[in-house]
Amino acid sequence: MKRLIAAGLALAALAVPVRAEEIKELNFGFISTESSANLAKSFEPLIKDMEKAIGIPVKPFFVGDYAGVIEGMRFKKVDIAWYGNKSAMEAVDRAGGEVFVKTAKPDGSSGYYSLIVTNVDRNDINGLKDILDCSKGYNFGNGDPNSTSGFLVPSYYVFALNNVDPNKCYKRVVGGNHEGNLLAVANKQVDFATNNTENVSRLQQTRPAEAAKIKEVWRSPLIAGDPIVWRKDLPADLKAKIYYFFMTYGRLGTPEEIAHAREVLAKTSDGWGPFLASSDAQLIPVRQLELFKAKVKAQNDDKLSADEKAAKVKEIDAKLAALEDQQKKLPSM
Repeated sequence: MKRLIAAGLALAALAVPVRAEEIKELNFGFISTESSANLAKSFEPLIKDMEKAIGIPVKPFFVGDYAGVIEGMRFKKVDIAWYGNKSAMEAVDRAGGEVFVKTAKPDGSSGYYSLIVTNVDRNDINGLKDILDCSKGYNFGNGDPNSTSGFLVPSYYVFALNNVDPNKCYKRVVGGNHEGNLLAVANKQVDFATNNTENVSRLQQTRPAEAAKIKEVWRSPLIAGDPIVWRKDLPADLKAKIYYFFMTYGRLGTPEEIAHAREVLAKTSDGWGPFLASSDAQLIPVRQLELFKAKVKAQNDDKLSADEKAAKVKEIDAKLAALEDQQKKLPSM
């Protein structure tokens, strides 16, 4: 652990800094997985402890969609943010962000699953075959376009691989955040919706009566834990303080301090454990997924000629090969 923290501090020191005096407070962005009031209540204790550790105020930044947090980082209104993998990729590519840690569970494991859920009373919807039946005129609750589990993962595994366009298949497609989609399913406002294991667990804590009305009908492969992303141009000394806080929180300190941090983490979001070190490399599977989805779309696009399809697939395959080479060069964990 000491080597890991030291390595992270060294990497932070290599960053090109802006003047430290320019950073009077840190703006912490949160993707809109549920209402701002619920997010604020969940994350407030962690933010307070972070303030004490880094020595400057930490202000939460809430907006109504994922894009708002990405754009906030792009225009330097957000300095650090909790993202999903897809939105973290956008922040890295478009907003000068960099992944430095990721969330984990109390047992040290990291990761979660995308889901499609329906109301427990629906005996006609029990699996993928039922979801893909376009003859029923279903109402579908989709996720935010920048959500990994609510949009990207089901877009590929459920729809692209089965050559189904939700907008053509279903009577109505409505978008919402994870909490909103779960409540829409519980209240039978949609027939089924995307979601994830973290937010189902979260609803079991906040609204157990509604959570009891949710039934899982599809589950994805494992998705990496949520990345925490900072602006690469933050001052090196501030990045070192931030990294030290995240990597030692719930691990180092007096027994009372460790117990307090573990209790705070256990009540944050769906229940976290100490954070794990990470980097932009954790986004490679998401980049591959985006390309796989684009490849399937190109292969099934009747508007493209055979030559155009071949050219587009060749271009995508080259990008996939480059990502695979990049992944092979990473040290084994």
